Parts: sequence; C-alpha cells; structure tokens
Amino acid sequence: MMCSRALSQNVEPTWTLRVFDEDDNDVTPLPLYQADPGAVQAKASRFFVDEISAGSASDQTTATGSFTMPFSRSVLGSSRISSQSTIESMNEEIEDTFSKRDMPINLPDVQGKRDTVKEQLTEEMLTQDIDIFISETVSISLLDIPSTLVSVDADDAEEIIARNNQYADVCRNRMGNDKYTDRSVQTLNGAAKNKQVQSDTVVMVDTGTTVTTWDMYDTLCSPEQGDTVHRPEPEQVDYPEAAVDSSRGAERSMSVGSTASTASAASSLKEVEVFGSSLNAESDLQLIMLSGKFQQCLLVMERSILGNTFQPKLAAYRQLPVLKDPDSPVQPGPVERRREDTRSCRSPALEPLWSFSCELSRGRSVSSMAWNRKNPDLLAVGYGESDSSNQKPGLVCCWSLKNPTWPERVLLCDAAVTSLDFSASSPGQLAVGLHDGTITIYNVSSQDDRSHVISSSACPNKHLGSVWQLRWTQQELSLTREERAEALVSVSADGRISKWFVFNKGLDCTDLMKLKRIHNPKRNNKGQRTESVLSALTPGLCVDFHPTDSSLYLVGTEEGLIHKCSCSNSQQFLETYRKHFGPVNCVAWCPLSPDVFLSCSSDWTIQLWKQDHPNPVLGFTSTQRAVCDVKWSPKWATVFGAVNEGQLEIWDLNLSILDPAAVQPAAPGVKMTSLLFTKQTDCVLVGDSDGQVTVYQLKNLSVGASSQVDVLEELVLSAASR
Repeated sequence: MMCSRALSQNVEPTWTLRVFDEDDNDVTPLPLYQADPGAVQAKASRFFVDEISAGSASDQTTATGSFTMPFSRSVLGSSRISSQSTIESMNEEIEDTFSKRDMPINLPDVQGKRDTVKEQLTEEMLTQDIDIFISETVSISLLDIPSTLVSVDADDAEEIIARNNQYADVCRNRMGNDKYTDRSVQTLNGAAKNKQVQSDTVVMVDTGTTVTTWDMYDTLCSPEQGDTVHRPEPEQVDYPEAAVDSSRGAERSMSVGSTASTASAASSLKEVEVFGSSLNAESDLQLIMLSGKFQQCLLVMERSILGNTFQPKLAAYRQLPVLKDPDSPVQPGPVERRREDTRSCRSPALEPLWSFSCELSRGRSVSSMAWNRKNPDLLAVGYGESDSSNQKPGLVCCWSLKNPTWPERVLLCDAAVTSLDFSASSPGQLAVGLHDGTITIYNVSSQDDRSHVISSSACPNKHLGSVWQLRWTQQELSLTREERAEALVSVSADGRISKWFVFNKGLDCTDLMKLKRIHNPKRNNKGQRTESVLSALTPGLCVDFHPTDSSLYLVGTEEGLIHKCSCSNSQQFLETYRKHFGPVNCVAWCPLSPDVFLSCSSDWTIQLWKQDHPNPVLGFTSTQRAVCDVKWSPKWATVFGAVNEGQLEIWDLNLSILDPAAVQPAAPGVKMTSLLFTKQTDCVLVGDSDGQVTVYQLKNLSVGASSQVDVLEELVLSAASR
C-alpha cells in the first residue's frame, strides 16, 4: 500500500496541449473520434512515459522510458500501481500491444527517479512538427439493393444462364406439358341489358356479267391488278351526270325499301340498276377511250394491221424476200412471171412503193425532208409554200415506216416551213426554219407539240428573210481537233450565214459570213481578175459542209455563184465558182469522194465540180426546167438523183454521162420539189406540191457491190484533163 501510494503521489497529471495563433485564438486540432462516455477513452497520439517506479519503499528502482508510438489509454488505464507484479504485467501488455502493431519500441533503462518539471512552452515546441495518424473507420451500409443482373464475366454466370434457359423452356412448353391443368373459377356475371333497333329490310339482288378469256388475261397482266375495281373519285368528278344519277338511284332505292313491300322494292331496284348501268356503260366507254393504256393498245393494233397490209412494200423497201399470200385468189401465171423476168433483165427503173400522205398535208407543198440520225425509220417533212402571195401556216410531220398513213408527231408552225434538220448529238431535237426568218427547235420525243420549244423570235439578230437551209454540224473546239461540239448553221435570204446557240432560254447567233454581192469582174494589166464588191448582200439559198473537214462549207447564192468559205474566216471567200446563170438551188458534197461536189440551178443545169478547179468538170441537162434539188447516193459514188418541176431523174455516171439512167415523171398538175435518198436501202423519197412524199425503189442498177469511188475519180480526172 505504501508503494502504491508513493507511486500515486509521484505521477503527475496529464497536461493538455493547446495551440494558439498570433492573435491568441485557440486553433488546437480536435480529435476525429469521440468515444462513448461510459467506455475507456482511447487516445491516438504520441505520448511520453516519464517515469515508472517499482520495488519497496526503501529500495526503489526508477525506470524512465520514452515511447515514440501511439497507443490506447486502455493499456495504462489506471493511475495507481500497487506492486511490482502489476508493473511487470503492464509492461507485458505494452509489449504485446506494440508487437501486434509491428511498431519499434525503445525503452532505455533509467536509474533513479527524475523530478517532474513543468515544461515551458517555447518557440521550438510551437514550430515542432507533430505527426497525426488517421485510420479508416468501419463502413456503415445505409441502403443495399441487390442487382438483378449479373455480368457475363462473373463466376456464376454460366449457372444463371442455364437456369434462365430452363425457365424459358418451362414457359414455352407449359401448354403442352402433362402437368398443365385447367381450372375454372366462378365469377360474377354482369347485369343483362336488352336493346332493340328497328331497321329497313335488306333487299338482295342477283347480278351477273360475262367475262372473256382476254379480259381475264388483261386483268392478270395489268399492273393495277392489286388495286380495287371501284371507280376513283376524280373520274366521277369528270362525269357529274353519272354521279348524280347514281345518287338519285340510291335515294330512290332507300325510299322504296322503306315504304313498299319486298317485291316492289326488288323491281324498282332492277329498274334503277338498268338505268344506271346504261349511264355507267357510257361513262366507262369514254374513260376507256381517253385512257393512255387504250391508246397504246390501239397504236400496237394499228401498226400490226398496217404491217400486214404493207408487208410486200416494206419487204421490198428493206430488201427482204416478199412473202406471197397463199389465200390470195389471184396467183401470177407463167406469162406474168415471164414478163417480170424480162423486166428484171432490162434497164434501171423506179418502182413506187407507197406515199406518206394524210388529210393535214394534202394541198401543202413539201419544202424539205430529213432523216433522223439515230432512228432510220423516222422521217421529218416540212410543208410550206415558197410563193409569198399564198402563205399558209406551216406544218411539220414526223412519219414512221411502221405507219405510212398517219404521222407520229404533228407540229403546227406560225409561218411556212422552208427547211429542217435533225440533231446528231440529241436525236430528239428538230430544228425548223420558217419563211419569216424564225428558227425553232422542237423536242419530238415529247407528246406535247409545244413543249420544250426554243425559238429565235425574241432574238435581236434573227434573220430578216426566209431561212432556206439549216444544218447541224460538228465544230472543232481546239486546234488538236479532238474536242467537237455540235452547232446549228443557217443560211437566209438576208445574205447572212449564222451559227446559233442557246442563250437565256432562247436562241442567239453569230455571223459566220455575210454574202456580199460581187459585180463586174474585170482583168487588170497583169491578166489578173479584179472584182468590185458592193455593200448590198445577196441572198443565200443553200449550204453544205465538207464531209471530212467541218470548217469548210459551200454556199449557193441567188446570183448564181458558189462560194467556198471557212468558219475561221468571216471576211472573205476562199474560192468562188462561176458557171450558173440562175439561182443555185442546192449544193452537195459527195460523201464518198470529198473533193467532188454537185450543184443545181434554175438555169436547167446540173454541174459537177472539183474543189481545186474553178470551172465545172461535167455538166448535165435533160429538160428545160429548173432543177429544184440534187442529192448524192450514200452507197454509190457514181449515182445521184435530181428533181425538177416535171420529173425525177436518177443518174449513173458509170452507165452514161449524157442521159439519166432512170426517169419518173410527176403526176399531172403536180410539181416535184424535194429529194432524199435512204441511208440503208436502194430507195429514194420525192416530195411534191400536193403534200405527198412518195417512196421509189431503185431497180436494175448495174453498179455492183463496190462503192464506185475509183470510177468517179477516174472520170473526173479524165474530164478535167480535157
């Protein structure tokens, strides 16, 4: 007891460390953990054991140790120690505590007892670093909701997937499972409620129709077979009478059904249906006649019938064998066959096949013709009077070989048509020149005759005279001659040769050449010919471009001169050819021999020229009438055709240079005006003043299979050397 009392007297109370700032404010750190007041307070800080005493009152051993690690106050929970055993047990507990925390402990032995001295607060103590160790507290869960989803990477993912699949199989096989049982449950029935409605008697009427095999086939093949059969509402609006009558019939049937008996109602309904069916039949007939599908069917049927009717003529045109009709009662006898054989052995002849003519073209003069560049079966014909005293509105008809009786397209023009030509790059574009100087480009591929029309009527540079010739030609855009563009060139009675292009939804032009009038050619002292050029312009009547060099072209004038011009020189002519004494109506380069060209004039002559000779090589005259048109054959270089007012002439230079090989006179009172060869067959087309375009077949021409280019060149060289 003395020992414990002495120990209790020597133990100094624990001093509390407080920290003040410069302004004497208490900034001592507060503990992070407050223990329960009833429990032993634990202190986690660095503390020092100043002195530990043990032994008897006479022999006391003082031990002083310093601990540099934090520990709980529960280790030294009592301030009084009574015996040495108590001190030893305390030391063991301290050692056990620090050994469990793996902390080093330094307990130097201190001999004797050190007097307790109150420590004074110094600046070094204030500036000394104090280590505070913070430990993590126990986690407290406020809310825990387990997830219903499991990641595929979890350990039990495979078991959960197997369990889900098993549950899905159970749900899927539930109805077919033997363990499935039906149970009935008695429920309360709702209160029954009776409701009665009074209505008119339903009248049943039997109807029927007759359907043919082709009706069912057309319905099956129709693209609208999935649609309803009922008539659409817009078509009912177009025919209000049928709609009003049907509504009246419905009202009449309702009144009869509500007031009369079943028999009278049925009879009245039959009368109404008969009356309405007649009106519906008329409206349906009008709808069928105006439908595009019916028009297409009529077109196919018409072409089929005409193909059978014109089969011998079309076969002869295309150089195919003519099929004889076995049902024809008239069969050619041996005498007629012998006559045909003798005719085939005779001289060349022209056999008329058919004529393109209709009510719209009768009485109109054919002014020009042109084949389509892409479709060789499509022919464009322009109608117009060249006489200014008898001018009618112009007409353009696009004829097809599949229907020689009616044109595929009909274009109405404001003035007489004087020339036309199809485009090569855009085969649907047709350029038309009119008598009043207007040029119009139509799109014949469109059903509407006024759609896609480009005109020069608003152009300030348009022609002031009749457009006598139009030509689509390929113009070179660069010096390398690799890039080409199609251009439209016209020659007019105002003396200008113009090139047209589309500008601001219209046509505009630039002049390639102005045909100045040349008068009184004279020779100077050196023997050279000098010409006086007047300011007035001479009308141009025809133009044709070189077949291989598109920059060169020939122009025939009203004063009888032929000028060779270049697109790159608009100031002067390259060459002038003089021989004709009247207007030059047509010039044509030979497509197979590029150095040779033909010209025809109103002076009754046809001249054959070589471009490097100023004078003609050969001249041809058969009648004393103006030659209106001349064309080369596209297949033979020695064959060309010409028309005058009275006849068609086919010349074969290999056969004769004095007389034509074949002559076809015109009908009485009719003048032939234009000529055009076919591109792939041995036929020629002739237009006359009555509006007919007649197709003639060339027969018995002994030209052979060659193009006769060598024969023409030898003939020209021999004639030029004379």
